[in-house]
Amino acid sequence: MSSRLTVALALVATASLVTAGPCDLYSAGGTPCIAAHSTTRALYSAYSGSLYQVKRGSDGATTNIAPLSAGGVANAAAQDTFCASTTCLIVQIYDQSGRGNHLTQAPPGGFSGPEANGYDNLASATGAPVTLNGQKAYGVFISPGTGYRNNKVSGSATGDAAEGMYAVFDGTHYNDGCCFDYGNAETSSLDTGNGHMEALYFGDNGAWGTGSGNGPWVMADLENGLFSGQGPSQNTGDPTVTHRFLTAVLKGGANKWALKGGNAVSGSLSTYYKGARPTVGGYNPMKKEGAIILGIGGDNSVSAQGTFYEGVMTSGYPSDDVENSVQANIVAAKYATTSLTSGPALTAGSSVSIRVTTSGFDTRYLAHTGSTVNTQVVTSSSSTSLKQQASWIVRAGLANSACFSFESKDMTGSYLRHNDFVLLVNANDGSKQFKEDATFCSKAGFTGKGNAIQAWGYPTRYFRHYSNVLYIASNGGVHEFDAASSFNADATWVLGTSFA
Repeated sequence: MSSRLTVALALVATASLVTAGPCDLYSAGGTPCIAAHSTTRALYSAYSGSLYQVKRGSDGATTNIAPLSAGGVANAAAQDTFCASTTCLIVQIYDQSGRGNHLTQAPPGGFSGPEANGYDNLASATGAPVTLNGQKAYGVFISPGTGYRNNKVSGSATGDAAEGMYAVFDGTHYNDGCCFDYGNAETSSLDTGNGHMEALYFGDNGAWGTGSGNGPWVMADLENGLFSGQGPSQNTGDPTVTHRFLTAVLKGGANKWALKGGNAVSGSLSTYYKGARPTVGGYNPMKKEGAIILGIGGDNSVSAQGTFYEGVMTSGYPSDDVENSVQANIVAAKYATTSLTSGPALTAGSSVSIRVTTSGFDTRYLAHTGSTVNTQVVTSSSSTSLKQQASWIVRAGLANSACFSFESKDMTGSYLRHNDFVLLVNANDGSKQFKEDATFCSKAGFTGKGNAIQAWGYPTRYFRHYSNVLYIASNGGVHEFDAASSFNADATWVLGTSFA
């Protein structure tokens, strides 16, 4: 690094880690951002434009969410007001770099999207609440089937050109599906061969490379391979991630690349790999195409999950000094968790009944017959067995203790869980998948009373009765049970004293 560049970077970094955004630091280092995406904060000190756009389910109206002030945290209160008593989706994540490299609903690719028209799902606007320096904001909670993309990007690296990128992820939200990525991908949404991607990956997929332990790991998706180091094998220098908030860093140039990570709330970055490109054919030189993806693979593989808070892509190969300054800036933002629940409070260990509120059906309660979950009329004179089948023990969430799980009163060790969006009662098999499927977050009811019960792993979906059968349903969608008509009433419940 030149002495002039060192001085410029030092001036920006020491002025204030809070007021100098990550992209100010990259620019001072000679590797400016060509894309800057975040739903939580501005990534330039002077940026006051829109961060993202949300669409509400009640009337399809949209609004843009901006920082509270230039360079600041997102105005979550504006979103909360706009989305009150309905659902909201994130329809666009704006590029703060000025190049217009916005992320929108990913189109069909080599792997077709989950919707009828092949497009991916959009993320819930409320699925990932956090605070930054004590101010509330929302991240992007990616469920399987959800993804964002831009195939016509301005200024991104192509071919073997150098680039850098970082992202802040939830280090506890992941799976082994392909592929929770953020970064450079194919412009056709198809797998066009080795070396046509350069994106950050986070998860515990071990089909290609792995790190130490059981994962999850930060790796590089270079297409047809997740790389933790030089080749498609284990790199013991790439550790299993244990941080709640994770900083992941990737950069690549002519026959060189590096992978880094660290705790996004304290400490510095660690280098997991730094060296030559993989010796497997097709990765040297690289053949990057320059699209940008979030939450999916380059060919629109949509089986992954994860949470994204912020990330950028740069022109040129950033220096270690710049990346260290960016990490210090992220730490200074003070990411922290906040409540995942709202509305009438639930208490772990209590026993409850769950009553329908839809007019004409409000004598019915959520109950089960064996593994089948339905609604049934239950009264004080009902049989003891029916009363037990309509009673539930509230437990701390099996996958996330900030939310809840519902254990059957009459089948000890069995819980409400969803499978293919249908609610069932199944015995807890102890698997990560079961725990996630059996975890729900209580929200304020959509009709101004009671509770809405949100699926933790699919926060666009809520308990809903439809023809007296129970589903996790979205407010509008391709399934019959996703019908927007009567959604607010059908997805609002009164949780009262249990019958047994």
